[in-house]
Amino acid sequence: MAARGRPKVELVVSDAERAALVRLARGPSASQAVAQRARMVLACVDESNNTRVAERFGVSGETVGKWRRRFIELRLEGLVDAPRPGQPRKITDEHVAQVIRRTLQEPPPVGGTHWSTRQMAVATGLNQTAISRIWRTFALQPHRVEQWKLSKDPLFVEKVRDVVGVYLDAPERAVVLCVDEKSQIQALDRSQPTLPMLPGTPARARHDYRRQGTATLLAALDAASGKVIGSRHARHRAIELRKFLIEIDRHVPAELDVHLILDNYATHKTPAIKRWLLAHPRFVVHFTPTAASWLKLVERWFAQLTRRLLQRGVHRSVADLTADITAWLDTWNEDPRPFVWTKPADQILDTIRSHLERINDSGH
Repeated sequence: MAARGRPKVELVVSDAERAALVRLARGPSASQAVAQRARMVLACVDESNNTRVAERFGVSGETVGKWRRRFIELRLEGLVDAPRPGQPRKITDEHVAQVIRRTLQEPPPVGGTHWSTRQMAVATGLNQTAISRIWRTFALQPHRVEQWKLSKDPLFVEKVRDVVGVYLDAPERAVVLCVDEKSQIQALDRSQPTLPMLPGTPARARHDYRRQGTATLLAALDAASGKVIGSRHARHRAIELRKFLIEIDRHVPAELDVHLILDNYATHKTPAIKRWLLAHPRFVVHFTPTAASWLKLVERWFAQLTRRLLQRGVHRSVADLTADITAWLDTWNEDPRPFVWTKPADQILDTIRSHLERINDSGH
């Protein structure tokens, strides 16, 4: 029976071409796609049936036929992808490198501290869309800045190891309390009522307000349970801290030691506080390094309080403010959620060391 379909043009390969195809098929310098095409052409030299060659390589018969025809027409050059249709690339690698270099190393000549897409477009001769695409590709965000502060405490390493060690491996028969004060909490009364949220419309509050006074909250967060001992005061002096310590002493069972995590605020180290701590030996103090508020778990709780109650609250007096804080505290303690510390001290110190090395290497 005669073969069906169009007759194939005979595939003839010279010795030099066969050697070149073998190099492409085996050589590490060729792309995987080109190497696969070279292997298919070599297979077609020994096998005229495209379907059987396709089964061998796990591709379609049309694919084998395409590269067979391309090789017959263009020889070895036919195995390389043809140029894609459309306009040729206008933004070169040099353009991209220039945008990245100027974004990272040069401030704009005029008009601010960081580049905008409009300024960079004028400086480089590209359009704003191209600048935005380059910045997104390389995760550059000149409009953003994150704040950080490195502690200069000479005992930074020792204090980090001490505090983190207490979090991760609390002493037996002891309670660990992270203590701090949130001062100058303002009772703010909006000048007009807040408009309620509607479908498609968020709640809307006036930006202006009337100040009705301030209050201070002293809080002690139990690192294990998440419960909080709180005390409201008008000020935050050493005398208020001493009263709070007495309140903590009443709350914690007498058979347990009390490990306090405190920052270096002046009221925490006054003679009156030192005398009180000496008179109550079950209290053990662990001071965080200076400028290291991220080590205080109670700050996480203060952030919850601010976001969930204070930020959008309306209080016409300090009494209203303290009543709301008390209610929030009681509700929290009904179902407390501890903030679990997971990162060991060595990992924290390694991260800081790596950050310092990057700063030093950058020349800043």
